[in-house]
Amino acid sequence: MNDKKVILQSILGQGILPLFYWENPSVCLKVIQTLYKAGVRAVEFTNRGEAALGNFKILKKALAAEAPDLYLGIGTIKSVAEAKAFVEAGADFIVSPIISAPVAAVAEAAGLLWIPGCMTPTEVYHAQELKAAAIKIFPANILGPEFVSSIRELFRDQIFIPTGGVEIDEDNIRGWFRSGVSAVGFGSRLISKDILKTENYELLYVNTLEALKLTRMVINEKI
Repeated sequence: MNDKKVILQSILGQGILPLFYWENPSVCLKVIQTLYKAGVRAVEFTNRGEAALGNFKILKKALAAEAPDLYLGIGTIKSVAEAKAFVEAGADFIVSPIISAPVAAVAEAAGLLWIPGCMTPTEVYHAQELKAAAIKIFPANILGPEFVSSIRELFRDQIFIPTGGVEIDEDNIRGWFRSGVSAVGFGSRLISKDILKTENYELLYVNTLEALKLTRMVINEKI
């Protein structure tokens, strides 16, 4: 059962959304197993290579038995064809780098959480018109926490998740949450190409624990 509110709360509860893509399915599985071991319960696998759909199907099958409480979403979805293919493959949520009304419609029809990427107030408003419960601020390293602070009052109840360049650093994470975001996306700063190439799962585990610890500490400061 894909309950949008439950999945969104899982992302917000852990405070981070790890995201990555890799060609080797066994490495992909080990990465997610490592994230899961560290306490992650929602992961975004990105549609950034020819092996994405095949790997996603392999991951869903393997994780159904060993991590039934893990939500596996698909990112970098820009077309209806992509959205439908991954919905059929069992995606728990859909993330886009852009706003696409047709993709939003596919997600809505499937009852899935849809998280589009925005970088202007107009785009945020458009995403809201399409019923986006959460919005990805992208690219976060270009926009910065100041952007969120500047538009926060315009969109008071909107859930923002910056992605792209967020650092595993207390000051950086604190700056984002102080600006008004509800969670942060971690891509290559957490799951680097070096980690993937060398299969350094021990380092990934340590870094994930650190990311979770820092994020939860910052969140608790705001409560």
